[in-house]
Amino acid sequence: MIDVPGKSAIKSESPGSFRDRLATVDKSGKRNWIFAKKPKGRFYRSRTIVSWTFFLLFIGLPFIEINGRPLFLFNIPEGRFIIFSKVFWPQDFFIFGLTMITFVVFIVLFTAAFGRLFCGWVCPQTNFMEMLFRKVEYLIEGDANAQRRLSKAPWTFSKIARKVSKHGTFFLLSFLIANLFLSYIIGIKELKQIITGPFSLHVGGFSAIMLFSGIFYGVYAYFREQICTVICPYGRLQGVLLDRNSLIVAYDYKRGEPRGKLEKTVEQHNGDCIDCYSCVTVCPTGIDIRDGTQMECVNCTACIDACDSIMDKINRPRGLIRYASENNIAEGKPLKFTARMKFYVVLLILLSGLLSALLITRKDIDVTVMRTPGILYQERGTDSISNLYNVKILNKTMKAIPVIFKLEDNDGIIQVIGHQTIVIKEEGQGSGSFFVVLPKKSIKERISTIHIGLYEGKTKISTMKSNFFGPVN
Repeated sequence: MIDVPGKSAIKSESPGSFRDRLATVDKSGKRNWIFAKKPKGRFYRSRTIVSWTFFLLFIGLPFIEINGRPLFLFNIPEGRFIIFSKVFWPQDFFIFGLTMITFVVFIVLFTAAFGRLFCGWVCPQTNFMEMLFRKVEYLIEGDANAQRRLSKAPWTFSKIARKVSKHGTFFLLSFLIANLFLSYIIGIKELKQIITGPFSLHVGGFSAIMLFSGIFYGVYAYFREQICTVICPYGRLQGVLLDRNSLIVAYDYKRGEPRGKLEKTVEQHNGDCIDCYSCVTVCPTGIDIRDGTQMECVNCTACIDACDSIMDKINRPRGLIRYASENNIAEGKPLKFTARMKFYVVLLILLSGLLSALLITRKDIDVTVMRTPGILYQERGTDSISNLYNVKILNKTMKAIPVIFKLEDNDGIIQVIGHQTIVIKEEGQGSGSFFVVLPKKSIKERISTIHIGLYEGKTKISTMKSNFFGPVN
């Protein structure tokens, strides 16, 4: 007999009552702690391979550099982002906005077609929880029944030792994850300086590491599946993103019902489901997949492996629980490429094309020229008029660039305040001011348009357009 916590309570509830509350909350509002049985099977083995690939990427990416730049960096405090070694600044916000819109459309399309496949296979929360912390828990405390017995046991030396070992390992893993997570924000070189440098010089850095360590420890030691069911918006969105053609982890009720115990001595009139609750005992969010698609389900496939194992034992075909759509279960229809999916695909192609064009045409030097506010013009002797301008330059390259300004289409000159050449350091910003001086005879209007060229030596980098104010002749 399989020991299923709360099995009698599940059976005694009226049909549909499972939707009145989360599977991890009892009638009084208290949390039901999930003791998930260790899964095993073909999907679990495949997910293990995927998870180790994810871990290798998560650990290795901060150490990869191209031309002196990290492959990825998301320095939110400085507003500096590096994606595939290309640096982005707040001035590139429109690219980020379009990227986010494209990503949302992709998520909608992917979910409409494949359900929460991302959650069960690629999501960092699922991978860390189920493929790292849960495995450590199995190693130290044993499988689900052993964990349940240990939880109810008195506080002996053995129990204290196991709990201290588990939570100590959890915190150590959380500390390592926090360091790696921080390396994506400040860079691996800066992280190394924090770790190896004097504590007095890196109080903020050490505080950030400990803060993130505490957060990750709390998530994986206590909050666990509540992240997926309470905090993550994706689980709540799936209700409006899925339709009857979406691929989900589903129970074949037409084949499985009516449920009943396996009777070998009499003629079998029940469905293939023998009501063994194996699919419930392995579920990391505590649901019964036989109740249909539920918000808590992350499509981790643990129930598929558990059910396939039981089907093998009773000589029934696998697939009572499987990847399928609702239409596939009800009517035997294969996955259909619907009009909604086609619309999302077209929209995704258009957005991806526009985003690619913006990235290809994106300049390594951004220049902003503005007339100094509050000042109209200045008279220079009897024959010239000047306007004062402010300039801001953003250098996205890995080299310092000396720049000069030239007037492109007028007879005047540019006088830079300070040095004639402005040097913008690598991946830095520079600013300055300059006068544009034009002869009065060339000024035909109150407000005229001028073009200013930005040059590195003899190479033109960019051309800016601005207004020039002058007297009316």
